[in-house]
Amino acid sequence: MTTVSATSAVGSTNTSSTSSAASAASATNSLSYNSFLTMLIAEMQNQDPTQPMDPTAMVSQLATISEVGQAVQTNTTLASLLTSSSLTQAELAVGSTMTSSDGKTSGEVTSVDVTSAGVGTATLSDGNTIPFADGATVQ
Repeated sequence: MTTVSATSAVGSTNTSSTSSAASAASATNSLSYNSFLTMLIAEMQNQDPTQPMDPTAMVSQLATISEVGQAVQTNTTLASLLTSSSLTQAELAVGSTMTSSDGKTSGEVTSVDVTSAGVGTATLSDGNTIPFADGATVQ
């Protein structure tokens, strides 16, 4: 699991992140893409020389390679944008007053932990924690 932290330290914000989950997701996408390429190359190498692959089918498969590569890159870019957005929200919350969705817990946010899924938990100055959930407010 990836953990991203934003902590207030004497008026400044120190943000750090690890990306093991993002790397694992990227490796899964790359594995699928690489497997597709391996299968296509094996198919081309093992085709019957007296009946080669139809040029239309070849172009179709090459177009599919391009589409899969673009989809992998799009997923990587979207994951990066989500992480960036979560970090920005965490940074803005540090030093602010946060109230839980049920209204029972409130206080100044001293740090925020954000997972790779973008789920955040704020730690208050009194040690209590509040999850960033529907209804939680930051002022």
